Amino acid sequence: MGADREHAGPGTILAPAPTAAPLMTAIGVTFMLAGLVTNATVSIVGVVFFVAGAVGWFREVLPHEHEEAVPLEEPPAPVALAPHAVLRLAAGEGLHRARLPVEVYPYAAGIRGGMAGGVAMAALAVVHGLLAHGSPWYTINLLAASGSAALTNAPAATLSQFNPQGFVLALVIHGTLSILVGLLYGALLPMFPWHPGIWGGLVAPLMWTGLIASVLEVVNPALNARIEWGWFIATQIAFGLVAGMVVARSARIATFQHAPFAVRAGIESPDDR
Repeated sequence: MGADREHAGPGTILAPAPTAAPLMTAIGVTFMLAGLVTNATVSIVGVVFFVAGAVGWFREVLPHEHEEAVPLEEPPAPVALAPHAVLRLAAGEGLHRARLPVEVYPYAAGIRGGMAGGVAMAALAVVHGLLAHGSPWYTINLLAASGSAALTNAPAATLSQFNPQGFVLALVIHGTLSILVGLLYGALLPMFPWHPGIWGGLVAPLMWTGLIASVLEVVNPALNARIEWGWFIATQIAFGLVAGMVVARSARIATFQHAPFAVRAGIESPDDR
């Protein structure tokens, strides 16, 4: 060993000394490669960093390894053995290795929430049609336009009139989507850590509104040009608040993850155990 190296004293251990040389070498390689697609000056700077880092890295180990003495920590106190036996929990009992959520909403809660949210959303959409276009049928026909090419290209005057086919089509689209989203609320809301109303009323509507806004211009540019996004967001939030409130106020049911397979499969009942 060289005379310039440290020696491990009592209660210490020799460890490699910290150095920035590897980081400088990596930065140099990055700059050298970046210069291939930008400017030669960047590669020159990379070469300087690389050489400085490589030389510094070699000097850490040659002619002698650069080490420093690191004090050892005091060993922890020995653990006293308890005279009592260990109580073992079964999976799912007392949340031990439980699969979340432990409790879920029934499917009926999701259906009720979707229907209630759909009514609130439809009412606000009719108000929008009356205030912005003087007709309650404008927004209804605009929704039907998502499944009808004729209504998509129809003028505003046509959308402001009652259309039996458009009304039925809008009712089917709105009712189906409302129930599906309600079922999705019932399945997902128990998994979120915050209050379900926040997720269902604000976060989820803003997320799917952003998704619709990002793809509608490509999928249906004509319909995208007609949507008034301020009112669209308001109707989505109205749906989310009402549906989330209805689902969140429903009674949860416990999952059978802690029960044996025979009970979960319906072969036995909990009373038979």
